[in-house]
Amino acid sequence: MNSSINWDDRGLVAAIVQDAETGEVLMLAYMNAESLKRTLETGETWFWSRSRQELWHKGASSGNTQRVVDIRYDCDGDALLVRVTPAGPACHTGKVSCFYRNLNEPELANSGEH
Repeated sequence: MNSSINWDDRGLVAAIVQDAETGEVLMLAYMNAESLKRTLETGETWFWSRSRQELWHKGASSGNTQRVVDIRYDCDGDALLVRVTPAGPACHTGKVSCFYRNLNEPELANSGEH
């Protein structure tokens, strides 16, 4: 495993997933050493689910897998950029990207929630 990765105190690193062709940011997930290893071995994305406390293979149930083009890490080593070719939407809602909502949308600005 690459010693340049700066794992957090839970053994995780943020993984930003980006469509390698369009440049669109698809999702943010977390990887641990095992999910990064499986990603490198299989050529498809694997992540660590913080809520379920288990490994998950993106698209295992939906078919919306992500073929890895390359993986880069930032200057601090505390974030990965996983460039992929997606086989469908990244978001569980069916949207192409998990980042489909705009904070400046009127319903959010008027909701009174912080």
